[in-house]
Amino acid sequence: MSAKRRSRALDYAVYVLVRVAVCVVQILSWRGALWLARGLAGLAYRLDRRHRLVAGDNIRHAFPDLDAPAVDRLVRASYVHLTTMLVEMIRMPRILRRANLDDYVRHAHQDDLPRMLACANSGRPRLALTGHFGNWEIVSYAAGLIGIRGGIVARRLDNPHLDRFLAVFRRRTGLTLLDKAADYPRILEILGAGGGLGMVGDQDAGPRGMFVDFFGRPASTFKSIALLSLEYGAPILVIGAARVGTPMQYRLYLEDFILPEDYAGRPDAPRAITQRYTEALERMVRRHPEQYFWLHRRWKNQPQPKRASKRAA
Repeated sequence: MSAKRRSRALDYAVYVLVRVAVCVVQILSWRGALWLARGLAGLAYRLDRRHRLVAGDNIRHAFPDLDAPAVDRLVRASYVHLTTMLVEMIRMPRILRRANLDDYVRHAHQDDLPRMLACANSGRPRLALTGHFGNWEIVSYAAGLIGIRGGIVARRLDNPHLDRFLAVFRRRTGLTLLDKAADYPRILEILGAGGGLGMVGDQDAGPRGMFVDFFGRPASTFKSIALLSLEYGAPILVIGAARVGTPMQYRLYLEDFILPEDYAGRPDAPRAITQRYTEALERMVRRHPEQYFWLHRRWKNQPQPKRASKRAA
């Protein structure tokens, strides 16, 4: 009982600290907020040894030609990107509006926005897929501002206070929050009604996931995205928002547009679709490698070697 009380108290204490930090960031100028972000990045780099080592290992595998100083610079840059993104998220609701969206988010290609809107208005179910790249939160926020409705599939935070706080931010533009486990029937209902879902497609799926190539290494990936696309005839729009300037200047990529009917009848359709969108995510990361979340263990699980048969043994 006491452990539970301590856990609840710690959750609330962390929540209070986050709310205080949010207030501080909101009252600072952009210059002050970005200075704070760089300071926090430097502090995190020094104190967060475990994730710093994970990031270094991931980058060495992804870019084997980089020497040790270059790997370290990229690790530091990824910390700066992450803390800058957090600052931007805090300030986003007070700054970003439909009227000024073009001042902060611009499309990489002129026909990207018309293609996305046409898909959203087609009455056909659709999956908008991104990764832990750039500012993945601004992707859904911008979609909501231009009138695209649907759900966001995400894992709830362990801290219930922070989870509710983040949910308020995500619901500001009219999008529905869905837990990928608890709300699965609702997910199917939305797709069945011709709605859209936003998903993140670069999380480790455990030892039983589908292994596809990502930066030259097998990466365990959830097969459910491809299966939903095939079952409901839902196109997959691979989207990413890369920072190209400060404050909060982004380029939005529609990196790939995958039609499930192109894979009809193929026995390897789930794997082929999963590999294709994974390659699209990799292309975006290669353009802006400092903006990937190298701190997470994307390659945590690896394929197990096949056991030899008893007869062969």
